[in-house]
Amino acid sequence: MAESSNIVRVTGVTKSFRLGKVEVQALKGIDLEIAKGHYISIMGPSGSGKSTLFNMIGGLDKPTSGKVFIDEVDIAQLDAYELAWLRCRKIGYIFQTFNIIQVMTALENVTLPMIFAGMNNDAAVEKGLQLLELVGLADRFNHKPFELSGGQQQRVAIARALANDPAIILADEPTGNLDLNTGEDVIALLKRLSQERNVTVISATHDFKMLNVSDQVVWIRDGRVDKIEDREELSISIGQIGTRE
Repeated sequence: MAESSNIVRVTGVTKSFRLGKVEVQALKGIDLEIAKGHYISIMGPSGSGKSTLFNMIGGLDKPTSGKVFIDEVDIAQLDAYELAWLRCRKIGYIFQTFNIIQVMTALENVTLPMIFAGMNNDAAVEKGLQLLELVGLADRFNHKPFELSGGQQQRVAIARALANDPAIILADEPTGNLDLNTGEDVIALLKRLSQERNVTVISATHDFKMLNVSDQVVWIRDGRVDKIEDREELSISIGQIGTRE
């Protein structure tokens, strides 16, 4: 059997929530395949379902119906321990609010996932320092979050996401709390890491600067895939941006 070139496969995924007496369908039958090593942006208006889809791919939530496969493993069939293992080893997470631990230094934040994965402390520290150097924070390893700018905190989060050599990095609005220039730096860094490490980057975003680095853009609207565009097919212009929202 030939090895699949897809790292993520989503088939017929729906997701419903109950708000009081009202049932809300956030996803209405999503089919999607994401190739290994690609930089993917999931875009769409607020309320379109893109964050819900992002959570399905990351194993942070389960679909009402349909299946999500990571490396051809149906993650809905995993028990809590197996799912925790997959999230620890296969997926690195980056969040809009950074989600780094305030009482820990940059290095301690980066090494924490390695310790959870069973790496000994000395090896984790050595690798953590290498990752902080990779993201341009070698001289800030002993700083706590309150001593770092927003962009530096997001770089710590990126280094932490790489801690266990994941196949996938999931980035939820990674530039949402950053200024324009810092956001561009973070986007460029994610793209470089994708290319150099063959990591699949999947970003749920409103940031149209992502279009410049995306191999593929998945447009979500009203709980469905509206269209999928490869990089060479993208024809968005500044005048069109408002129409997407």
